[in-house]
Amino acid sequence: MSKERDLKWAKEAAEKMAEEAETVEEVQEEAAEEAAEEVSEETAETEQAPEEEIPAPEATVDKALLEAREKYQRLFAEFDNYRKRTEKEKSARYDMGAKQMVEKILPVLDNFELALKNVPEEEKDSSFVEGMDKIHKLFLKTLEDAGVKPIEAEGCEFNPDFHNAVMHVEDETVGENIVVQELQKGYMYKDSVVRYSMVKVAN
Repeated sequence: MSKERDLKWAKEAAEKMAEEAETVEEVQEEAAEEAAEEVSEETAETEQAPEEEIPAPEATVDKALLEAREKYQRLFAEFDNYRKRTEKEKSARYDMGAKQMVEKILPVLDNFELALKNVPEEEKDSSFVEGMDKIHKLFLKTLEDAGVKPIEAEGCEFNPDFHNAVMHVEDETVGENIVVQELQKGYMYKDSVVRYSMVKVAN
């Protein structure tokens, strides 16, 4: 009986071990299947995700050079505009100062010419008068070189841009609106009138 009991116990133990082995194999198979599914999903996600494009080094350098050139061109244009603007402002200030100086010099020139005009006939050939006449001519040449020139008036048609009519006269020997006499000489500095010519106009 003891031998039969031992055989029965051994048989039950073997069956139990076989069942446990089958359970272990099932668990291992399930784990393997789950792992395979996860790997498959990760692979699919990786394939679906778009790859980030990495710019080539040459493209990056070309872009940087283009941006630097555009920045340089903008800076150069701004500086050129600033230079032109400052030069224009400087020239305008210089012309304004020169014009004001000419306005102060003109009365001196007027007196100089008035003195020469009133020299007595018997003294016009004197060395003193000749010297003063040369100084007067040099004075006018210096003003001309600086951009100062007299306005043409007598015998010209009246022009309100250059002439200031203070008298009118009827004279059939001259045309209409003609300057017949210059009472005070006018002057220009470059393209700007410093002093209008004071004139008498006919008809």
